[in-house]
Amino acid sequence: MHSKFNIQNSTLTFICFNLFVLLLFINKDLYSQKIFPEKNLDAKDKIEFYKDSKPYTRWWWFASEIDKRSVADNLIWLKNNGFGGVEIAWVYPLNRMNKDTINYTPRQEWLSRDWSEVVSYAKKCADSLGLGCDFTFGTLWPFGDSKVPFDEATMNMTDNNWRQDITASWEYPKKGYVIDHLNRKAFYNYGERIGNALKSALEGSKSSLFCDSWEVETKYLTTFGFENEFTKRYGYEISKYRDSLYSNNEPYKNVRYDYMKLISEYVIEEFYKPFTELSHRFGAISRVQCCGAPCDLISAYSVTDIPETEALLFEPAFSNIVSSAASLSGKRIITSETFTCLYGWPRIRHSEEQTADLKLLVDALFANGVNQIIWHGKPFNPAGVDTVKFYASVHVGSSGALADEIPAFNKYMEKVSSFMKKGITYSDVAVYLPTEDSWVAGELPKEKQFIWAWGEYEQRYTYLPEELKGYCPLWINGDFLEKAKYENGCLYVGDCAFRALYVDVKYLDIKNLKTILSLAKSGLPICLKNIPEEPGLKKNIHEYKNLCSELMKLKNIKTKWEYIDDIKPLISGKNLPDFRCRQTEDCLYVFFANPKSKGLKFPLEYGQSFNDKTEKIDIFITKGKHDIPVTLKFEPYQSLLLKLNSDDSYSFVDIGFTPKTPLVIPRVKSGKDRWEVQ
Repeated sequence: MHSKFNIQNSTLTFICFNLFVLLLFINKDLYSQKIFPEKNLDAKDKIEFYKDSKPYTRWWWFASEIDKRSVADNLIWLKNNGFGGVEIAWVYPLNRMNKDTINYTPRQEWLSRDWSEVVSYAKKCADSLGLGCDFTFGTLWPFGDSKVPFDEATMNMTDNNWRQDITASWEYPKKGYVIDHLNRKAFYNYGERIGNALKSALEGSKSSLFCDSWEVETKYLTTFGFENEFTKRYGYEISKYRDSLYSNNEPYKNVRYDYMKLISEYVIEEFYKPFTELSHRFGAISRVQCCGAPCDLISAYSVTDIPETEALLFEPAFSNIVSSAASLSGKRIITSETFTCLYGWPRIRHSEEQTADLKLLVDALFANGVNQIIWHGKPFNPAGVDTVKFYASVHVGSSGALADEIPAFNKYMEKVSSFMKKGITYSDVAVYLPTEDSWVAGELPKEKQFIWAWGEYEQRYTYLPEELKGYCPLWINGDFLEKAKYENGCLYVGDCAFRALYVDVKYLDIKNLKTILSLAKSGLPICLKNIPEEPGLKKNIHEYKNLCSELMKLKNIKTKWEYIDDIKPLISGKNLPDFRCRQTEDCLYVFFANPKSKGLKFPLEYGQSFNDKTEKIDIFITKGKHDIPVTLKFEPYQSLLLKLNSDDSYSFVDIGFTPKTPLVIPRVKSGKDRWEVQ
């Protein structure tokens, strides 16, 4: 942390200032040894995407005749229950759930003038109530509709005549195609239509355009010209290997690495970057879930304005990848689609949800980097009723079990979110994300697959090392290591100033190996757990071996973390709960999640949050030479927010919220669950 200085032109002031800075660099015991550029701690130059920290909710509009009275009625209810805004999502008509393809549900036709008018009204109504209003950039989940031409639809390299359909959309029972997400032209043609139809709705307060998690068919994904580019890039034809592309035998796993590396480039350059560019062109900002996308996740998330995770179809720990990308690229808001399929897919215990279970998940998300909650969510209902439900979420509405507690729960989330947006994320250690390992690995073990998730590339089960917990680690990748600079004892990149790099991978691209070697030569302490191997079919055997040998000869390269000198953990103690630390100019805020929030996995048990015991955990916070003892006292259902001041004093911020005591009903499991691969 540092202070702002008004530097005058006098020689004396200049000399005094530089002497002070020199002393800071020399004294390694100072808590302020991480000297951040002034702009990194001052958020005034950052765009404030949300005017406050109140939770938003996804607002499903089922294909029907949307009337203005009901729009206002829904929004007023949300305003009165402590929500800060909505994200409108256009989905199928309700008769689709009965597979009724004969009876057509009347509706405003997709992207018609009538459709645009009622959407624009919703935005104006939200503005009048002080609510934000975001828009899913299309209907259903992957982008597409009936107007996408065959030659601009998602392709598969094993069948030239195959295209991915989109069926359960606003246009149901009419079918369409999912756009080719590897083709910038296809995206822009689609995007211009959607954006023009939203033009009047994007007036007024700033809105974000939302892209949901990747639900494009991924295996054998291709586009026009991809195979020629592959041959040009790697010097061999992928067509010779595609029939066994997902085999874990040689040479297929190395071919798969080359394939995934190029696919990643296409996904980011042809889809995620253009999505943000087009959002800005329409006067909006981009909010994106890159979850499940076949790409370098950190690089993909970094090109969005608001990176978003989701839970519980992804574990809270996955949010560390998302929040790391945000810190590396200087983004301050990390949202989460929250409460999706809480107790299992698709509608287990629907409308019977318990607030204590929701809080358990929310606290886990806060401790893994999220600072803005998006409920999943609120179905559009006719005025004065609450009978329409959305199957894959908790129910936001007056008739659900959560209704009485929603206002107080929203107030709790608003308060914690507001503190977790202050300053920047504190971290001492950068951990290399094992993207190469995931691309080489191919398929997940069957027991870890879901019917919608099969590949290691999603990194659903990639966790930060437990031995680094007290050092507040964040993930980093090759792109950001290349941008980073090591000087004055810190590795600077984005909002981050790391004191060491931790690499525990089997495979490492030669380009990234060279970057790490360069940083090591500049003095960066590095824990290199293993000597890596080069992925890809065509290898630089001698060069790679020499690079590894040169790296291992450096004195600042260690094979065990305990050998890294002079770096103490910020927080130490036994059985540390999950936590997240935010650094401002004059203090640290540390959110400690209730210990029961640690290691949550899909699905939650009904009443998993039940707790009737107080738990105490003794920790130390290291500040320079001082170890400040702190006792964390977790009352049932409570998490803690600690404020540590520059004078070593600390206090706990009141974030108390006690939900109703949950009912515990064990889940009966007979055979495989519906979401498991049979």
